Amino acid sequence: MRQIIRQIIAVVAVAALAGCGVETLTTAATVAAAKKKEIEQGKKTMEQMQQNIGKAMEQTQQSAERAEDAAK
Repeated sequence: MRQIIRQIIAVVAVAALAGCGVETLTTAATVAAAKKKEIEQGKKTMEQMQQNIGKAMEQTQQSAERAEDAAK
């Protein structure tokens, strides 16, 4: 009888630990997916900022050219 109780306790303990492992893996996968999305959003923001900077530089160049032409 004691042997059966020990086996049942062992099975329950193993099942509980396995459940924790699954939960940990699920949590890790969720965090990884969130980080991936965050990185992708950061890349989009960086690309938009680079485009805005390029436009600003182009406008500055055009303004400088206009001022130079006006000074002639």
